[in-house]
Formats: sequence, structure tokens, C-alpha cells
Amino acid sequence: MPSSLSFEVLLVAFVLILPFLYETSRTFRYYFKFLMYYGIVMINAVILIPVMMFRSRNVKNLLLASSFCHHVSTLLGIRWQIKGREHLEKERACIIVANHQSSLDILGMFDLWPIMDKCTVVAKKEIFYAWPFGLAAWLCGLIFIDRMNSEKARSVINTAVENLKENKIKLWIFPEGTRRNTGEIHSFKKGAFHVAINAQLPILPVVYSSYYFMSKPEKRLDPGRIIITALPPISTKGLDVKDVPDLMEKTRSLMIDVFQSTNQEIQLSMAPKEENGQ
Repeated sequence: MPSSLSFEVLLVAFVLILPFLYETSRTFRYYFKFLMYYGIVMINAVILIPVMMFRSRNVKNLLLASSFCHHVSTLLGIRWQIKGREHLEKERACIIVANHQSSLDILGMFDLWPIMDKCTVVAKKEIFYAWPFGLAAWLCGLIFIDRMNSEKARSVINTAVENLKENKIKLWIFPEGTRRNTGEIHSFKKGAFHVAINAQLPILPVVYSSYYFMSKPEKRLDPGRIIITALPPISTKGLDVKDVPDLMEKTRSLMIDVFQSTNQEIQLSMAPKEENGQ
């Protein structure tokens, strides 16, 4: 009995001190928000797995997942503004390439899935083993690849692309490979562009503006606004392997221009308004 009472006292004390820590400690707030984010996604995965099993490996399961998880953005104080949605709404197979800054990118995708309707994602195979999320992702039709074996990874994607073309499913790839929140778009790997040219599918660039409100070294995750811009598709018809470098550079250049302009737009919207007459 005494030990049970002590535990209850400690639990009450912990609950009471939580608001104080959240308001006074930026580090605590940073870890708490990410814990809440990952925790809610994991709980939703457990809830949804039995339902998803009835249509295993169906990308429509991602619409169900997004309907359960998109509210996490509100809890974190993150707002997504979507531009160029008409390019995502069209029912067609294409290769979406997007810049990759953080695991928060997934929250933005949860807002995009109802627009894209049928879209799957290329993900590193390690994610599959992070159950229950990994199992739910597999049931949603995600394509897992070994990033250490580029030839095998390309083979896996090329095999999947035939089904995507037949069913007009979009394929989302992060061509930077690793997520890095450094305020720039880093160099691209060639895989996505090889796949697009081999399948003669258009490239559809998607650009997330900078996560100015987040810093891992500073342990900071504040409320913020991100603009997600979908650009017009870039045709690959008639291109072959030798055109990969030019296609890759053209795509990255367009994305950098949009990245810089949307960052500037957000900065201007955050600037203090001058009082009238001053």
C-alpha cells in the first residue's frame, strides 16, 4: 500500500510540474512535442492496422492514416499553406520529388494526401522495422529500399513503377536522400530521375519552405508556418539516361528558386507592420 501511494504522489507531482516545464524549458518543450508527435502516430498505427489488413498494400490506406494524423500539426502549432494544388489533384502516374528537411515533412504530406488521392512513398528499409508504424506503412503500400545498395533499390522501384503506371498512382521520392534542416536544398541523387526517364513519367517538383521555427542544435520547435508549393510537371518524354544530369539540375534549380521566394514571402509576413504615419 505505501509503495502504491508513493507512486500516485509522484505521478500527481509529475502531472502538476509538466505545464511549468513546458512553459519554462525550451529543451523540454522540444522533446515533448516530438514525443507527442511520434506517440500519436504510433497509437494511430495500432488502431488502424486491423482495418488496413482488409486491403493490404493498398495506397488508399494512406488517406485513412492522414485523416487520423493530420491534426498533429495543430497540436504542434504548425500551419501548412498549399500552392499549386491543381498539379497534385490530377489523376496520373508521376514521380514527385520533394526537398527533405525533417520528419515533420510527413505531417505536411498528411495534409497533401487528400489532394493527391493515390500516392505512395519510397522509404529507407529501416523504417519498416519501427513497428507498429513500419507495419502500418507497409500495409499502406510504401516502397522500402536499401539505400546502401543503389542497384537493388533502383530495381525494386522500377518493378513497382509498372503497377503505379497502370493504376495512375503517384510516387513520392526525396532525392536529397537524408533530411537536413540547414536552410538550403542540397544536391540530388540520380535515382528518382533514372526511374522517371525509364518509365517515361513526368517529374512533379514539390517544395517545402524553410523550417525557420525549428533547430535541432538549439532544441527549439516553435509554432510556425510552411508553404508547400507543387510546380507544373516536367515531361521526360523522349529523354534517355544521358539526359539525367540535365533533368536533375533543371528540377533542382526550379525548386531552389521557389524555396527562396517562399522563404522570403514568409519572412515578409512575419515582419512587424509599420504604424500608419510613421
